[in-house]
Amino acid sequence: MKALLALEGIDARYDKVRALNDVSIHLNEGEIVALIGANGAGKSTTLRAITGLVRPHAGQIHWDGQRIEMLRPDQIVARGISMVPEGRHVYPFMSIHDNLLMGAFLRRDKVGIANDLERLFVRFPRLKERYRQQAGTLSGGEQQMVAIGRALMARPRLLLLDEPSLGLAPQVIREIARVIKSVNQDDKVSILLVEQNSRMALKVSHRAYALATGRVALQGNSEDLLGNEDIRKLYLGVA
Repeated sequence: MKALLALEGIDARYDKVRALNDVSIHLNEGEIVALIGANGAGKSTTLRAITGLVRPHAGQIHWDGQRIEMLRPDQIVARGISMVPEGRHVYPFMSIHDNLLMGAFLRRDKVGIANDLERLFVRFPRLKERYRQQAGTLSGGEQQMVAIGRALMARPRLLLLDEPSLGLAPQVIREIARVIKSVNQDDKVSILLVEQNSRMALKVSHRAYALATGRVALQGNSEDLLGNEDIRKLYLGVA
């Protein structure tokens, strides 16, 4: 099977500091793939390289059979890749409604945009209840729903999620996990999930890569990695 997304030997640097060292990962259409690891392991840099926010120093990134590592971020979005950044980054003084519409800035199909908004409000009823409210006044969980909804308004084939559970209460994390699985199964969107909450990431994903100091340390089926002794000691807090 040809991968939908493939990173081959990616090196990435910030000035002289190497953040990624020969990283190769792939994602097949319809999969949820998790990237787990400690702070500074290179997880977010991997997503930034895919989206054009960081230009790889070496290596290639293939999307649906074509190289994209030299494209601008807007060109990458137009090809069907959307990212929910770490920390959500909603537009705080804009309404929920306008935040969501920002995700559709490359689209011109007004009827389709309206229909997608209604579908989002079915998925996130709390957002519909207060769609005119400023996004900055929402709780962290509600802002994460806005950020995910904004990314989905681009109608992506691949959704990149950067630490979606960060700073959220356990009950909200469970809701976010449910949404991730629903987007994958119901909307047929492939997902690359970056998470420090390794247990949640491994439970919702099909496969996973564990990054350590910019390298792929382990990889495999998520169910198998949940039982892997190294993963349990390093990332799941099991002695």
